Formats: sequence, structure tokens, C-alpha cells
Amino acid sequence: MRSALRYLAVAVAVVTLAACSSSGDRSTAERRSSRTRASASPSPTGPPTISIELAGDVHFTGRTAGLLKDPKTAFGPVAKQLSAADVTIVNLETAVTTRGTPEPKEFHFRAPPAAFDAVKAAGVDVVTVANNHAMDYGRTGLADTLRYAKAAGMPVIGAGADEAAAYRPWITTVHGVRIAFLAFSQVTELAQQWLATPDRSGIAETFDTARAVAAVRAARKQADVVIVYPHWGQEGNHCPIADQRSFAAAMAKAGATAVVGTHAHLLLGAGWEGDTYVDYGLGNFLWWRDDAFSNDTGVLRLTLTGGKLTGTRFLPAEISRRTGQPIPATGSTARRITTKVDDLRSCTGLSGTAG
Repeated sequence: MRSALRYLAVAVAVVTLAACSSSGDRSTAERRSSRTRASASPSPTGPPTISIELAGDVHFTGRTAGLLKDPKTAFGPVAKQLSAADVTIVNLETAVTTRGTPEPKEFHFRAPPAAFDAVKAAGVDVVTVANNHAMDYGRTGLADTLRYAKAAGMPVIGAGADEAAAYRPWITTVHGVRIAFLAFSQVTELAQQWLATPDRSGIAETFDTARAVAAVRAARKQADVVIVYPHWGQEGNHCPIADQRSFAAAMAKAGATAVVGTHAHLLLGAGWEGDTYVDYGLGNFLWWRDDAFSNDTGVLRLTLTGGKLTGTRFLPAEISRRTGQPIPATGSTARRITTKVDDLRSCTGLSGTAG
């Protein structure tokens, strides 16, 4: 009888513990149930490792528009890699809408709601829309983007119905570690018109650095890890400009664990700003045309041990000239792209080691 009672007590404790922990990890657990994830690797002497993968700019227009005929396969073979991470983020550089009026600018991108089906099927957990195309079709287009994202169950950062929403982090819990993601745009075109304010929708931007710093500090109080994804830089320039470098330093000082961005259509260098890892540019990823500076791309994998960033690895890929899909690189192509990225650190002012 005593053995039976002891067994019953243990069973009740296990069920109670599971119920308490599931609420904190609910969003991550729900997403994992729909696809295969690599299990966190237990450390013999400490907490499990957690993988975060970040990739660059994604469009569904031009040569990539047809990929949405089958959203489940839109990203091609790289989806297996993205799905294996604990958390994955890309920059969705398009309005998701069939409405709106084109803004006064040269390029306009929009995609149907199936865009969110495609990124979900590829293993993406959250997208940033803090970029220079999310409002190509005005506030009507942005409202549709946010509405379709919500319907698809895809978290969106970097834009919102007002300033508070645009600067709000998305926070997920993986194996007890709380990870916050924030996104900002540093593109000057239409920046004032697109800026989110207390009484209008829009984009979170870097130009009010104090506001961005406050957002990072607030996220740091809620999470163990803070990842900042800015859309920044000068198109065609492999080296970061002064605005990028000063903003990265401000984010590091505010407590960001990593700052990883895109926009230049090229891969840029990476390294350490003190204890903060900075990658100035992941380049195009799933891309609409073949003449945007370079088809070299890749995925940045960050490894956490508990709440500490303990590893970084760039996984090279090459954009297919036929489909626009990023194809994981091997052999000499992989070595060439990796060497290029390593060499680009020389113009970043970043260190090769933390601290």
C-alpha cells in the first residue's frame, strides 16, 4: 500500500510540474508539434544548448512568386535546416495584401496570404517586417499584413497598430530560457511617414535611438536573451556605414545578446562588440531577381547554453538563379562564401572574440 501511495504521489507531482511549465513554453511547443525539431543537446555539466537561426530578406514576387503555388515547398531544401533550429527568424520584405495604394517610391512588393503559409512550412517561427517594403501599399497594406499574420499564427515584429505594438518584443521560452526578439528599420526613404507613433500604425525605426534602447532594456528585464534584427546599411556596400556601427554599439550597451541585420543585398562581416555578437548583413535569401549585387547568402546559427551565447556559425548558401531559392552550399562554393564572410570582418571594427 505504501509503495502504491508513493507511486501515486510521484505521478501527481509530475503532472503538476508539466502543467506549470507548459504555460511558459506553450508557443514554442505548439509550433514544434507541426514539424520536426532537433532536440536540445543536454550538457553533462549544465543546461541544454539552444539553437537560433537567422536568415535574410524574403520576397514572393518575380521569379519567386510562383513558389507560392505550393507553399509547403517554397523555400526548397534549406527548409530542413531552418526547421531543425529551436527558433528561426527571417526578414519578410513585402506587404502581404491585395489592397492599398502604392507609396511614392520606385519598388513595390506585395504577396498573397500564402506567404505566411510558406514561411511557416519552412520552419520559421517569427518574421520581422521592420523594413522599407512592409508599407509599400500604405497603412492599408500594413493592416492586412498584420491581420493575415495573426490568422496564420505567425508572430510579426517591428511594426504594429501603434508605437507600443511596433516596439514590442516577441518573447518565446525554450527549455526554460526566455528569448526576446526586436526589429527596427534604419532606411531613410519615407522614414518619417512610415514611423509608428502613439496614435498611428507604422514601423519601429532606429533614428530615435533612445526609443530603441528603451525597448531593448525593457525586453532585457523580461527575457534572458535579446536578439535585435535591424534593416540597415547601404545597398551594394560590403562594409557597415557609420549609422550601423553607432546603432550596434548602442544596442550592445543596452544589453542585446546579438544584433543581426540585412538590407545591403550583400553579405557583410560579423564579430563581437564587447559581449554582443554583431552580424552586419545576411544578404538576400529567397530573392526575386538575379541582378541584386550577389547570390551569395547563408544562415547564421547562434548557440545558447542556458541564457549565454556560446557559439556562432555561418552556414553558407547560394541563391538559385532559376528559382530564387537559397540552396545550402557545399565544397568549394561553401569555402569561398565562408572565406569571404571571414575576410569582411576587417572593415567592421568588430573583434574576433567576445569581451
